[in-house]
Amino acid sequence: MTAKELREKYFRFFEERGHKRIPSASLVPENDPSVLFTTAGMHPLVPYLLGQPHPLGKRIVSVQKCLRTDDIDNVGDGFHHTFFEMLGNWSLGDPASPCGFGQGGYWKKEAIEWSYEFLTKILNFGHDQLSVTCFSGDGDAPKDEESARVWESLNIPRKKIYFFGKKENWWGPVGATGPCGPDSEMFIDTGKPKCSPHCDPSCQCGKYIEVWNDVFMEYNKTANGRYEPLKQKNVDTGMGVERVVALTSGYGEDDYQTDLFIPIIRIIEQMSGKSYEAEENKKPIRIIVDHLRAAVFLVASGVTPSNKERGYVLRRLIRRAAVKMMQLNVPAKEFIPEACRQIIEIYKDSYLSEKDSFEIHPIIGAEADSFVPLLHRGNKLLRTKPITGQFLFDLHQTYGFPFELSCDLLSQWGKPIDQKIKEEFEKESQRHQQKSRVASAGMFKGGLADHSEQVTKLHTATHLLQAALRKVVGPHIYQAGSNITAERLRFDFPNQEKLSEDQLARAESLVNEVIKQNWPISMEIMDFAKAKKEGAGTVPGEKYPEKVKVYKINDFSAEVCGGPHADFTGTLGRFKIIKEEGAGSGTRRIYATLS
Repeated sequence: MTAKELREKYFRFFEERGHKRIPSASLVPENDPSVLFTTAGMHPLVPYLLGQPHPLGKRIVSVQKCLRTDDIDNVGDGFHHTFFEMLGNWSLGDPASPCGFGQGGYWKKEAIEWSYEFLTKILNFGHDQLSVTCFSGDGDAPKDEESARVWESLNIPRKKIYFFGKKENWWGPVGATGPCGPDSEMFIDTGKPKCSPHCDPSCQCGKYIEVWNDVFMEYNKTANGRYEPLKQKNVDTGMGVERVVALTSGYGEDDYQTDLFIPIIRIIEQMSGKSYEAEENKKPIRIIVDHLRAAVFLVASGVTPSNKERGYVLRRLIRRAAVKMMQLNVPAKEFIPEACRQIIEIYKDSYLSEKDSFEIHPIIGAEADSFVPLLHRGNKLLRTKPITGQFLFDLHQTYGFPFELSCDLLSQWGKPIDQKIKEEFEKESQRHQQKSRVASAGMFKGGLADHSEQVTKLHTATHLLQAALRKVVGPHIYQAGSNITAERLRFDFPNQEKLSEDQLARAESLVNEVIKQNWPISMEIMDFAKAKKEGAGTVPGEKYPEKVKVYKINDFSAEVCGGPHADFTGTLGRFKIIKEEGAGSGTRRIYATLS
């Protein structure tokens, strides 16, 4: 089965059951200061999981572009990825209903029964191949016998229903607080022998492969760590496209054999003379293909290489890929443009367009080229400096020189590192990771999709700023990126030149004049085609559902947006632009506050 076939089967199955298809949101989350990237299908739906009505109703289905960097060092096996696609279906609950999900919504019985039907009737997995897991219960929430009973009604024997704690069978919250709940996970038994008498789906031996996760959001974790029952009960499911395509195509644990990766692998084989079938080549080839695919999608989302935030992640991905290209003698200058074109060809019917190639591969190629001198410098230092764990960590941080490459080179030179040096490196890495987490917690404070009063006001101010810039600078202005915390807004927009002091002052004055007028902010749900016809602002290249929310502020601003917004402009306070700077080639960035 191809990825395209899987997506369409999934959409059709759930559309037949009353779900409305929504397009994938951007990899760069809008107005969510807690994360750098969209890491799950639920991110774009957070406002609706928290109670806002969705324009398309209670039943939603999508395939979402996602990117996670937690497992970047694990990429190289058959199933870890940085960029991936997540299929998902949702029931958005009703807090006013006694049951929590209301008319049109659904809960555990329907979610589990549909999961089982799709796996066995549409994907043709055998009933006997399935094992499932449920939450075992603890002091915060009871054992999930309700889900287990549904599985038993589908003739899944009790011996194949496993119960685990929060580590295995609890999802969320993404931030410190928010919606969360028990989940029920589905596994395919590969037929491998058990690794031990205690082998079960929580084991990582490869006998059991997870294919789907049904999350039942029935709790809210508070700031003091309590789990309180939610009035609104949501169903949130997730199934990885890459994993399921591999399993249904007979590739087992090797996602890289599927149509999403193999065309790029063939280019590597042709240019390097190295075969993917050779065991020693599999890991570096997988890293190249995975990281380059992620880089293409990040650049397509407006991210450029830098030493900060999203740009740093992109830089790290490109550099890790460049190292592996060098190891396999893959000519980067020829390979990167060809591979980028192939990636765009694979996804042109889903997310990317052919014109993207001309904008994407020069950015990735330039970053790879700039890394070569640093790589040579690191190589020289490795030959001349005393080898310690601290030195190898500094080499990795300063020059992007991977620890594993240092180990490989030192081993080739007859100077393999000992366990003590490895432990020193690991200790320094952990200390750095802890510092990064603390820094990130401060940098992105505000929580997942923070809907506090101040953040809501800043969101409205962002719309006013965009409208003002379009009047002062030109109609080419649109939102190319946004980040809002409780302290300030950040707005990225396309413009070749730095704004003048006069332009900034005029834009700021326009926003404050609208605030002074205390105009009401109205919202109307309408067909997307009608919104476009009426001139509502959209993000170029972004895909929108058939029905959208349009927020209007008199005749000053009209934008397609998920909200939320203030009720009147006069509640915002005084608007102040505090900084304007470059944010990559052809992109400017403004920071502003309300007081």
